[in-house]
Amino acid sequence: MFTYLKLIRYQNLIFIALIQFVMRQVVLVPILQTFGFDASQDTGMLFLLMTASILIAAGGYVLNDYFDVKIDAINKPDKQIVGNIISRSSAMVIHQVLTGLGVICGLSLAYFTRSFTLAFIFIVIPGLLWFYSASYKRQFLIGNLVIAFISAITVLVVGIAQLSLLEKEFGSLIFETPIPSHFYGWIGGFALFSFLCTFIREIIKDMEDEKGDREMECRTLPIKLGMIKTKIILYCLIVLTVILLFVVNNYFIHFDGNLTIRYIIFGLALPFAVLGYLIYNAKSQTDFHQASNLSKVIMLIGVLYSFVFYYLQAKTFGISLFNIFILK
Repeated sequence: MFTYLKLIRYQNLIFIALIQFVMRQVVLVPILQTFGFDASQDTGMLFLLMTASILIAAGGYVLNDYFDVKIDAINKPDKQIVGNIISRSSAMVIHQVLTGLGVICGLSLAYFTRSFTLAFIFIVIPGLLWFYSASYKRQFLIGNLVIAFISAITVLVVGIAQLSLLEKEFGSLIFETPIPSHFYGWIGGFALFSFLCTFIREIIKDMEDEKGDREMECRTLPIKLGMIKTKIILYCLIVLTVILLFVVNNYFIHFDGNLTIRYIIFGLALPFAVLGYLIYNAKSQTDFHQASNLSKVIMLIGVLYSFVFYYLQAKTFGISLFNIFILK
């Protein structure tokens, strides 16, 4: 049983579920509370969304291992599951079942919310995952951008689903309120952060897997440009991400006090500096793996800012915090 859990990357699936749960319950719900809406009855939508996302992601992980049998035999022979413990044909069946169930859940959500956008997303994303595993991941930058895009959509789709539900209930009147702009402003910010963190991590993973990728004639960034130039690109992306965090705080986040800026400095900027240091010193697969793990931790810290947002939103507008008490 544990073999199958490792095959579908259960830790990553938990992370996906956590992100979507937090985006809805800790970001969108407080915004709705600010405008006098009660969103407590919409939890069924969240469960269906999380189920669809987890199943499609799980199917994508299995598919990735299906196509990477030869590469994994070089990069991580001791951890290889498909082609070693589970046959490729069985892996393909598992992928088809998981993805099929995920698409059904996604289309069911689209039907209940009457959202063509959601239907489009849950049809296109599995296709992107297929082309990524079969081809894109071996091409220059395309695979990195595709996964970063999917990571951002995983966050953004929460706002799309909630807004579709509101539109179903209140019609086009909902777009005459500030709610859509607040939704997409905050969820879009988290989605952009997710895109940049995932993009950075995918490049680090390419550096970690450079040996096997080179044997299979892949055209990833470290293979085409070399390790030194790829590290410089990573430094630039890290600096860009940190600068954007300060810009967003300065121009778009208007809560009283300095809690947000302190969170950015100590919770994100400093870990990003450590990440840059690890990348600079990285020479082995183990070194790059440590850097990759730190990039995941940084992304988690970024997501957890949502609790700071909830606290500041509750304090500013006098809404209840988790329906327990009101801050003054």
